[in-house]
Amino acid sequence: MSSTLREASKDTLQAKDKTYHYYSLPLAAKSLGDITRLPKSLKVLLENLLRWQDGKSVTEEDIHALAGWLKNAHADREIAYRPARVLMQDFTGVPAVVDLAAMREAVKRLGGDTAKVNPLSPVDLVIDHSVTVDRFGDDEAFEENVRLEMERNHERYVFLKWGKQAFSRFSVVPPGTGICHQVNLEYLGKAVWSELQDGEWIAYPDTLVGTDSHTTMINGLGVLGWGVGGIEAEAAMLGQPVSMLIPDVVGFKLTGKLREGITATDLVLTVTQMLRKHGVVGKFVEFYGDGLDSLPLADRAHHCQYVARIWCHLWLLPNRCCHPRLHAFKRAQ
Repeated sequence: MSSTLREASKDTLQAKDKTYHYYSLPLAAKSLGDITRLPKSLKVLLENLLRWQDGKSVTEEDIHALAGWLKNAHADREIAYRPARVLMQDFTGVPAVVDLAAMREAVKRLGGDTAKVNPLSPVDLVIDHSVTVDRFGDDEAFEENVRLEMERNHERYVFLKWGKQAFSRFSVVPPGTGICHQVNLEYLGKAVWSELQDGEWIAYPDTLVGTDSHTTMINGLGVLGWGVGGIEAEAAMLGQPVSMLIPDVVGFKLTGKLREGITATDLVLTVTQMLRKHGVVGKFVEFYGDGLDSLPLADRAHHCQYVARIWCHLWLLPNRCCHPRLHAFKRAQ
């Protein structure tokens, strides 16, 4: 099948004397019809399908089904979604590295080139699930706890360090840096990724899957991401798409701002109760309204980690002022 929609939506932009190619939804709308009122979360998925349309895993019918979601606010169709990256922690990441090492060993026995066995999607493994608190309440507690952690997990950490050196597109954030969701939000998350493909720089939205239910904290930065199982994460790591039904999306309008004395926890517990009553299991929840502008990133992130409490897929807080938030983490470039 021709990649007409993919080709028709491709556009270019100039940034810092470099030409980037991207897949434009306004250009795609010339063939798909009006998609301006499509939820922002589905627009991210739509760009993903356009970029990966190959007539096999992603077809023109898939793209039209997603673009036509507004007709019934529902679509019974399975799509192949490819996240930009994968986030892991050490409990789920060690088995993934073991599997990669086993694949290399198998390729070696068959006489193949072991250097070809690498993740096809960028993987960040944050070591944070081995933390134990043996000492607290004094200035030396942190250093002592890190020392004991390194001592007890020496063999695993040496193995993960080998994996970082052995595999491309695989990075390891060392212990003592922070919890994976904080590191993801403050250091790993981007508004836009770029990659050199066939001699062209392609720009596309930051998206991810992670091996933890609190991966959704990144939704507070307007980045599409959610938790998956270890097998799905490994598949995504190896370039395989995540198979999913086109999700139902529940809109939640926020207006005004929190009064003095009302905390982000008060807000999130109220919102959680309302969404439980409405029923959002397996759905996307997307927030909109002027109330978003008054929520600092810390409150947004706190808000989004409650997804697991009500079994919805994600809480997306689209970000109209992403640059200042990234600048706060010194990543404005």
